[in-house]
Amino acid sequence: MTVAPERDEQELLAQFEATIGHHDRIEPRDWMPDGYRKTVVRQVAQHAHSEIIGMQPEGNWLTRAPSLRRKAILLAKVQDEAGHGLYLYSACETLGVSRDELTEMLISGRQKYSSIFNYPTLTYADVGTIGWLVDGAAICNQVPLCRTSYGPYGRAMIRVCKEESFHQRQGYELLATMMRGTDEQRAMVQESVNRFWWPALMMFGPPDDDSPNTAQSMAWGIKRNTNDDLRQRMVDMTVPQAEALGVTLPDPELCWNEERQAHDFGSPDWDEFKDVISGNGPCNAQRVEHRRRAWEDGAWVREAATAFARRSDDVQAAVR
Repeated sequence: MTVAPERDEQELLAQFEATIGHHDRIEPRDWMPDGYRKTVVRQVAQHAHSEIIGMQPEGNWLTRAPSLRRKAILLAKVQDEAGHGLYLYSACETLGVSRDELTEMLISGRQKYSSIFNYPTLTYADVGTIGWLVDGAAICNQVPLCRTSYGPYGRAMIRVCKEESFHQRQGYELLATMMRGTDEQRAMVQESVNRFWWPALMMFGPPDDDSPNTAQSMAWGIKRNTNDDLRQRMVDMTVPQAEALGVTLPDPELCWNEERQAHDFGSPDWDEFKDVISGNGPCNAQRVEHRRRAWEDGAWVREAATAFARRSDDVQAAVR
């Protein structure tokens, strides 16, 4: 008996929803609604772009690290971020979109990356602050994604989170070392924290009541927590660490709420957030132009790799 296409799709949708309902994984070979596929592509691509663009602010200090040890640590961290980006691009490719297409969408502005990387790194303390606050925020955001519903993304997150945790600790260790140094070093750390605190809280995205994609992403199991829940988790995790470091977080409304057993805190400047993600941040144009130039300069490497792979396939075919 031939099954009507409409009924066939209804059965596939029911099977998809049952998989989501049981908190199982959706794999690349599985049927999925177009909306689910597009949402996963958008989220994973944005994550991959953030890892790749995120190499630039800290890479700015590779040649000026104060010691060979600090240079080696920073070089390893930047290489890790590159690996995360390539790993996530591979996860995105399982949904039928090529790396060339993803890069073109990044350079043309059709896909976004994390707003935090549009801020400049003005002092070496920023290397530590990015590790502590930015990678700390990444951990809060990404650990729940180890249970995201799309299989390749969730499995990629397990490795990424382990390395991001290491990055957060190296950032904290760098700041702790500077806080044991001179008055000038302590002032440099405090000034850096003052600049990055609010942009770090913006990393979780807009407030829940202004985030149109959150409800559907959570219904599909792509996201596991809302933006506001993750932001609260970040604040509660960071406050005791700031106290241990001896730095002040620049929020006069920050205080412990005994009833909620959590910290109250002020609201980031959401007008600034919208301005930055719209392309008007301090470094938006510089970051994208640098990525465009690197992509174009590396064209010969991609062409050589493609030619080598084609020749290897021909040799294998001739041997058979």
